[in-house]
Amino acid sequence: MEVEAKVIREGYLVKKGTVFNSWKAIWVVLLEDGIEFYSKKADSSPKGVIPLMGSLVTSPCLDYSKRMFVFKFHTVKNQDHYLQATHLEERDAWVKDIKRAIQCIEGGQKFARKSTRKSIKLPADIHLGALYLSMKDPETGVKELKLQKEKKIFNHCFSGTSVIDWLLSTNIVRNRREGTLLAAALVCDGYIQPAEDKAKAAAEQIAENCFIDDGDAYYYFADSGFFSEGNSSDDDDVLKEEFRGVVVKQGCLLKQGHRRKNWKVRKFVLRDDPAYLHYYDPAAGDQDEPLGSIHLRSCVVTAADDLPDGRKSEVKGNLFEIITADEVHYLIQAATREELTEWIKAIKNVANTGK
Repeated sequence: MEVEAKVIREGYLVKKGTVFNSWKAIWVVLLEDGIEFYSKKADSSPKGVIPLMGSLVTSPCLDYSKRMFVFKFHTVKNQDHYLQATHLEERDAWVKDIKRAIQCIEGGQKFARKSTRKSIKLPADIHLGALYLSMKDPETGVKELKLQKEKKIFNHCFSGTSVIDWLLSTNIVRNRREGTLLAAALVCDGYIQPAEDKAKAAAEQIAENCFIDDGDAYYYFADSGFFSEGNSSDDDDVLKEEFRGVVVKQGCLLKQGHRRKNWKVRKFVLRDDPAYLHYYDPAAGDQDEPLGSIHLRSCVVTAADDLPDGRKSEVKGNLFEIITADEVHYLIQAATREELTEWIKAIKNVANTGK
């Protein structure tokens, strides 16, 4: 009797087409022995399967400079598959599990996650993902500020000098040279991004020189609420107000359209103070402009057992509805019950505390 392979991880990712260069959001399932791709989560059979044996994973993948959080899966048949996550932690979680699954199957072992407890105090054994989370800590990490340069304002960013100062103050590095090399690794891996021209010019250099210890070079965290603004009109300032909030949660969900009532995968970004939920086309290379925004102040969010109007649909389960103060209804589906609970809790917290 054939034993069904264990599901290690599943969720929405954006995948580059193998024939055409188009990118499309799909449902991906990582098993102990392979990766399955589905056009939709509700599909009963995959449109493609890739075996893990003999495969290699490259992350970060810099083959597509305008796309963040991409990793490459190279098969034993010399085929490359490019996958994109919605945010940094999601990409790292997928890559870690895929690499571990490959190690297990090639070693003849059952899949088991290794402990994530790693020290970041020793420069010789730095874990960039853990370091990044420490840097982002709102209490003890690198402070995100509003900085001005040449009549342009950079929000939620920090200087190159402040990064090195923080690394020294936490005893992660012994001197500024070590700090610059470590910060360069964070830039190369996509954890921090250049915010203005000076930092961007440095980022184009070879790896060890892609970061500069300079108080006039600005950077930002990859998953922050960073944006810049120049001499804009009052209307533009009002428009940008909704993007000033700190990113609380993000990820891909299914959203029902208002007109055609069809369902599409959208990347959602939840921001606090002010309280907004923006949604984007996850396959688009430019993520600066959202497809829409939901003002969450005074909204009502509830779980929905089925479609509110009773219509039949292949999209069932894990539904929730947001009703804004203007009585606009948004119907959204999470991938799992756990994810449903997390999103409802996060939205309620933002709606109750945000403006």
